[in-house]
This record gives sequence, C-alpha cells and structure tokens, in this order.
Amino acid sequence: MPDSGCIGAKIFPAAAAALVLRAARDDAGPVTYTATATIDERGVLTGWSEGARQLLGHEASAVVGRPAAELLAGSPEGVARALAGRRRWHGSVVLRHRDGRRMELRLLAHRRTPEQGAADWLVVTAVPEGPPDDGREPVAEWAFTQSPYSLAVFGTDLRLLRANRRMERALSLPEAAMRGLALPDIAPGAAGEEIGRQLRLAVASGEPTETAARLSPELGRPTVLTPLKDGSGRVRAVCLTAPRRAQDSAVRPWNQDTAARVLSRPGGTGTRGDGTDDPGRAAQELAEDTVPGLADYVAVDLLDSPRPAGHTDPGPGGMLVLRRAAVRALPGDGGRAPGAAAGEMTAYEPGSPPAECLATGSPVLYDTTDPAVAAWAESDPGAAWLRAYGTRSLMVVPLLAEGNRLGVALFGRHRRQEPFGPQELRLAEDLTARAAGALHKARGSSWSRTTTMALQRSLLPHTLPDQAALEIATRYLPAATRAGVGGDWFDVIPLSAARVALVVGDVVGHGIRASATMGRLRTAVRTLADVDLPADELLTHLDDLVLRLAADEGSGDPAAETAGGIGTTCLYAVYDPVSRRCSMARAGHPPPAVVTPDGSVRFLDVPAGPPLGLGGLPFEVFETELPEGSLLALYTDGLLEARDHDIDVALDKLFAALGRPATSLDSVCDRVLAELLSHRPDDDIALLVARTRALHEDRVASWELESDPAIVSRARRAAAEQLTSWGLDDAAFVTEMVVSELVTNAIRYGRPPVRLRLIHQDDTLVSEVYDSSGTTPHMRRARIFDEGGRGLLLVAQLADRWGTRHDRVGKTVWAEQSLSGPGALGALGLGLGL
Repeated sequence: MPDSGCIGAKIFPAAAAALVLRAARDDAGPVTYTATATIDERGVLTGWSEGARQLLGHEASAVVGRPAAELLAGSPEGVARALAGRRRWHGSVVLRHRDGRRMELRLLAHRRTPEQGAADWLVVTAVPEGPPDDGREPVAEWAFTQSPYSLAVFGTDLRLLRANRRMERALSLPEAAMRGLALPDIAPGAAGEEIGRQLRLAVASGEPTETAARLSPELGRPTVLTPLKDGSGRVRAVCLTAPRRAQDSAVRPWNQDTAARVLSRPGGTGTRGDGTDDPGRAAQELAEDTVPGLADYVAVDLLDSPRPAGHTDPGPGGMLVLRRAAVRALPGDGGRAPGAAAGEMTAYEPGSPPAECLATGSPVLYDTTDPAVAAWAESDPGAAWLRAYGTRSLMVVPLLAEGNRLGVALFGRHRRQEPFGPQELRLAEDLTARAAGALHKARGSSWSRTTTMALQRSLLPHTLPDQAALEIATRYLPAATRAGVGGDWFDVIPLSAARVALVVGDVVGHGIRASATMGRLRTAVRTLADVDLPADELLTHLDDLVLRLAADEGSGDPAAETAGGIGTTCLYAVYDPVSRRCSMARAGHPPPAVVTPDGSVRFLDVPAGPPLGLGGLPFEVFETELPEGSLLALYTDGLLEARDHDIDVALDKLFAALGRPATSLDSVCDRVLAELLSHRPDDDIALLVARTRALHEDRVASWELESDPAIVSRARRAAAEQLTSWGLDDAAFVTEMVVSELVTNAIRYGRPPVRLRLIHQDDTLVSEVYDSSGTTPHMRRARIFDEGGRGLLLVAQLADRWGTRHDRVGKTVWAEQSLSGPGALGALGLGLGL
C-alpha cells in the first residue's frame, strides 16, 4: 500500500469518493449542507451522492471509478505536499464544476486506518445557504473565548456553530474548519459517534446530559452537554463543555512526574500504536510503565476468556486459574521474579485478594500485615513473591473492559518505605483501565481475524472438482496487515460438454464483511454458471446483484463505504477442450497471462470492463484458441502490488516465473510467489494456474440430422455404433433412450438444423442435441392419459445431470451419464418407484 506521501498526487489517495449530502434544516437559522467524500489509497472515486451532484453538477455515472484528481481545477502537486505524512489536513481547494466554473471550497480531510479494511481519507465540507446570524454580545463573547474549559456550541441540527480557543487546541483544528459540520465529521470514531448521540438526546429532551467519552486525549472527563434555551424555553443550541486533561481525577499534582511520564503518550498505557494485536504485549507495557515509577513489582494475570460481571464460577478444585501475561520487578531484585513466569499458569485460593478482587470487580489497597494478606502469603504458591521480596504494601486492581473482567494486576512495594495511598490507587486504576481497553481490543481483533480466516477458508474451495479439461493448481495468501483477511477468491466450475469455468475475484475491503460479500458473489457465480450463461452476460447479472446488495446495505447508512461489494473485480473464463477455445470477460480485474507450448508469455487482450457495482456499462467477451499444453495464469492485484509497488519489475518477475519449465503446476505457483513476494503481502493474493488439455477427434462424434421424425431411429443406431467403437456397449441401451428423447424433442419443438454430438471423457459420456430454436424445454409430470410429456422426465432419471445451454443462435440440450458406479437402469427404477 503506498504511503500517505503518494496520495496527494492523485488528490488524496485513490479509491472511493462518496460525497454525501445531509441537509439539516433549522427554522431558526440558515440551511447548511455537509458534503462528505471518502477516497481510498488509489485515488479513484467509488461513490457519488445526490448532494455531490448538487454541489459540483457531475452525475454519478460520469465520475464514479475515475481519478479524483480530475475534479481539481489546478495542479494536484500542492495538495500532494499538503497531505504528505499527515493524518489530518484542512485548507482550501479549487474544484471544477460541471459547467466549467471554478469553486474554491474549504475542506477538512481525515486519514482513517480502520482495524478492518483499507486505509482511506474522509473529506468533508459544510456548504451554507444564506448568511449566518450569530447574535453575539461582547461579554458573552469574552466569556466564551476566555473560558478555562473547552467549549463548543452546536445548533439543533447538530452542526457546530462556535468553538473556543481551548477546543481548537484540543482538536488541533481552527473553528473555521469545523463550523457547519456535525461532530462525527469533525472527530470520526466511536467517541464522536457517542457524543453525537448524546447531543441529539440533549436537543430532544432539553435536559443536560454527560458522557465519559472524550473527543481528544487532551480533554478530561466528563463531557457535559447543556441545552441552551430562549425565553420561551425552546432549545436553540447545545453547549459542549470538557475540562482540561490535567483536571482529570486520575492525574493529580501530587504525582505529576509519574503521570507525565506514563500518560504522555497518545492513548496511554498499552496502546503504543505499533500495529500489534498481542494481548501479552499490552500487559507487558502496563508492567513496563509502572515499574519503577509507581511500584517495585507488578504482575498481570489474565483469564483465558473474559468473565462477565457477576460470573463467579471457580476453576477446578475451587481455585481461580489465570495465565500470567507479564511480570516485572526492579532490576536489582535478583534476576527472575519468584512465582509464575510470563506465559505460565497461576492459581489463587478462594478468598485470596486476587480472587476477591476479580469476584467483586473493585480495586483494593492492602497492608501486608492485614490478616487476609498474611494468610494468603503464607499458604498460596501464587503469593511467593510477597514472601521473597518482603512486600510492605499491595494493590490489587481488576482489569475491566466493556462489562467484562479480563484478569487482575498486582502492584507491590518493598524497596520504598512509603505505602501505597488512595492517590496511587486512583492512578493504578486509570493505567489498568487503559491497559484493559487495549487488551480487550487486541483480543477482539485476534478473534475477529481468526473468525474471518475461518469464514474465508470455508468459502474457498477445499478440493478442486473432478474434470479432465484442465490441470489446475491454486494458492491463497491472506494479508499480513491488521486489516485482516480480504475478499479474494477463486473457483473452478465444471460445465456441460466437458467445459470448465475459471473464476478469480477480489472484493473491496477486509474482514468479515468482505468475506461474507465474497461468499455471496461466489455462490451467485456458481448459480449463473450452472445455467451456462456467456461470460459477458454472467458479469452483467453479477453487476446487478452488487448494485442490489449495495442498495440493501446502504439504505441504513447513505455513507456506507463499499456497500455490498461496490468496486469488486472479477474475471470469468470458460475453456472448451473440444474446440480448444477459451472465452472470457473481466470486470476491472487484471488480465490473465498465457504461456504457449513454445515458451512465449503474454497477457491476453481481454477488454477491461468496469468494476462490479457501477451499473450501466457493458462487458465484452474475448475469445482465443489455446494450443494443448498452454499455461493460463489468473490472479488478483495483490500479486503485482506485493513487489514494492514497482509494477514493471513485478511484470518482469511474473513473466520470467511463468515462462521457465517446471515439473508441476504446484512448483509454478510456488515459484511465482517466491519471485514476486519479498515480504508478507499487504493485500490478499489469489493465484490460479491451469494447463490446457484437449479432447481429440477420437473422443468426439457428431452428426447433422434432418428435421424428420424418421431420423430418430437412425440417430439411435449411429449412437450405438459409436459406443461399440469406444468399447462402451454396456452404456448403449441408456444412451439410445437419451438420444431418442433429445432428438425427438428437437425435431418436434425446435427448428433445423439439428445436430447430435457424443463426447466421451474418461468415465463420463455426454449426449447433446442442438437446434436453432431458442425455446427452453421444461420438465413436467404427464397426466395419466397424456400421450407425451414424459421424455425429459425419463432423461432426468437416466442421466446424472442434464440441462440447456443457449448459444447466440439456438440452444443445446445435453445429458451426462457416468460410466462407473451404479447402473442407470437401477437408478431409473428407484426414481420411478419400481
């Protein structure tokens, strides 16, 4: 994935731009619209709302899927320099209206890196209609701007009207950049959403409310929301008030040195932002941050699974069993700390301080002369460190997160004479709460990734289906990033007449949602392939499906990104071993590579259709003849992007790896990955390599038939003679019945010409009849006195499977028999209840 310094060259990174207009009308003030855009790392717009159309005049079909830089009226280099290396940016940008006008807009851009999915930029701007009416008074203005608290005033439409200097400093944004925007647009994330909900509640109820959520680490708790009412009692605005961080009760002047060192990092203990989803790392950070600043010894013990509040079931034998996640003592205390080491299990007796702390969920401050502590230190192996160090003072603090109890942290002092006091206990609570939040997040991320991996693996093919047209090998590599597994997939689908369909796709995003969308699309492809749709028609139906999924998922959230899989790419190819022709179409997917038997490597010139979900744009079929023994390589774009973003080098490596002789297709796959991957991939990679085989003339027999009922008997006889030449006399009776019914239907209900073809492939025999009529035959149950209507029912009982394949002109009805296993006549008897 390119770094943020590259994105400005394309006006923010390239991928999705959905300008969403949310009009909030307040009869007490002017109307304000919010235009919101999201743009991914490739700089391509993937969404365009009605509000965006009103603002800039461009229709969605004209801009979606195109580079966002095309909307700039000037050079993008200035934007590139402004964005380089930043997490947030605000300033003015000149955009071009559809009618050619230049519009200077003030934008606020946030770079978002979610736990699941690719990083992108959220770009917002407020568009007022009409002059503002502040009604400010000098004294009120002075009180507002000079208040020692961070203040912000929001209108009843939940949009920011004013922010004082302390709020500007806390959010690192000027008032001008925030004015007219809703709180989730100013501060994206859980805190902004939560306080936004409380704002809405304050407007609706007219009563003050408060929340523990904080918009910024520089702000303290609680955040207070006070409705501002006019003389009639009507709510006209809401004032948001937050104290300075230094006034937070957990950080007092008495312990400022310790607090400043431990809490100075953004996010505090356990969240150092190194991309690690390891609960043990978060526990170790808590230990490192508190020894020696707060305690002389710290141990962090975790339950294997979170325990809800009120759940007090003991472990085996009544003992509380935990796993030690971290332990740290002063450097001069004799090497390894006594008791359990990190990673080992430790058990506590019922009634011991750790067991009581976890049961009650409350922190406790002890003197070691306390009888309960003395008894615990004397008898419990888990308290060996108390005896070894001669601990004087003890704090036991539970690790709590979202109503769950994760474990306990033990803090001891033995070097320092002064015992822990209430102020140290408050500091330990704050630090432990931060660590518990990081632990819970890490465990959730690990669980989510494991769940997503399991879902992804369950949706991908476990074994490749039996077919003789292609020799196939596949590889799937999940991304190594915190975003998790994505929606890349591949499939191999046997079709009628010995043909095989190959599919490779890439769903936008990562995580469970992308995997679930992938499962939907893969199922849809298999269903559409089963009715033998041409490649272009199949992608058209898939495009419609993505649009419907997007409409369903986006109905509750107009700004939902990649709803339903918009932007998904797919390549669908069908290979016919009889004609050795391959037809394919692609929707925004990289073209396949082919290696001919003489060793030459090239890309197939498949027309590049748009990604799925854009609608209204056609897909084109590309058809080529592949000599027997040709190598076909289908892949997702993660394969080429994995080579340090140098596409030319990646293509050279790919062609070289495919072109060299290999003993097996598995070795080809391994060689391709070894050549193109210098590190674990940042995006998922799906690779499918297939070597073509051919069914020669000695395995295929065909006849042109006259449109005459008398020809049916000659067709049966010709089929029987052909089976004799293939040594398949045992199948002759069933095949004659199938051929008789298919030819009769074609002559009676179809139009000439009529052709019969038999295909013998390994242990399978296919009988198919073509006629130029487009009417599809339907199986039905004939009534007792009907003279017809039993033909297709008979074919369905005799054949393993049957169906209809439509060509550009006409149709082919086919039936496939297995030449091994139970006899068809036995199956027929069972099917008819004989």
